[in-house]
Amino acid sequence: MSIALGVLLVPLFLLTGMEVHINEMVQHDGQTDPAIIIGLIAIILAFALAGVLMQWLYHAYLESGERQGTWGKQVLGLYVTDLVGQPITFGRASGRFFAKIVTGMVPLGIGYIMAGFTERRQALHDMIASCLVLRR
Repeated sequence: MSIALGVLLVPLFLLTGMEVHINEMVQHDGQTDPAIIIGLIAIILAFALAGVLMQWLYHAYLESGERQGTWGKQVLGLYVTDLVGQPITFGRASGRFFAKIVTGMVPLGIGYIMAGFTERRQALHDMIASCLVLRR
């Protein structure tokens, strides 16, 4: 995902003229224009939002699709279902994606590690979204 995002976002970085604004900030004899700083922050936030949007659509679309998994899950022979083994909807796949934010907030990766110790091998985000990741 990071490589794909880099390939897409680096050209956007260049097309927005962000490198020119960074050079202008450095060349103003120590006086930084507040408008340039606000513009840079806005561009960084826009890139971050675009990255989250692309990752969300990638995960939600593929996990709720015909093959029920991202390309990585497909290579490993894994697929995502609801608790009764049915394919998940786009809404549930979206909930699972955003629940990963909560899982990531748990210190030391415990939200992910717990998948190795729960009865149905569920990570925290799987429990929140009522999903299972199964092997084909």
